[in-house]
Amino acid sequence: MRFSKRRLAGLLVLGVCVVLAGLLILRTGLAALDRARYPRQYSEYVEYYAGKYQLDPLLLYSLIRTESGFDPKATSAVEARGLMQITEITFDWIKSQIASGEALTFDDLYNPETNIRFGSYYLAQCLDRYGDDIDTAAAAYHSGWGTVDELLADSAYSQDGVTLHTFPFEQMNLYVRKINRSYEAYHRIYAGETSA
Repeated sequence: MRFSKRRLAGLLVLGVCVVLAGLLILRTGLAALDRARYPRQYSEYVEYYAGKYQLDPLLLYSLIRTESGFDPKATSAVEARGLMQITEITFDWIKSQIASGEALTFDDLYNPETNIRFGSYYLAQCLDRYGDDIDTAAAAYHSGWGTVDELLADSAYSQDGVTLHTFPFEQMNLYVRKINRSYEAYHRIYAGETSA
């Protein structure tokens, strides 16, 4: 069977169109998968408290994803609670700073808005304390200011006494890497967008 040049050209154009349509569908599917793996749940609270405390909302999403996988009922082995995994001692300190007159209890950390409000404030304090260095602030959010301050005093872990260049504890190191991977993914997926 012989095809005319015109018919052959038409089949070639059709084939190219089918391939391009397939690539577009694949790209759309991969983008949807990325958004499912890196969601922006509780965006009304994340966006609001990110604005209030001058935080990048994508960093908050990264922290929530790393801490609880967006499970508002999450409880860790050390009794840290909620989306941003706040311990009772940290809850009490934050409450004294931003909610001293409110009748909030530790159980209120299972409420997404309360948890994001408190966690956002604490993250902002960590960033402020450690010169807006995300790695050092993440280490402090995870391990506490006392631990990070001790590491900063050791030149094996900090050249300037303000930021850590080495994270000597396995869990801390893993946590900082997870935050960075999530933050990079959120930036890649949601570049130029402001809310869900």
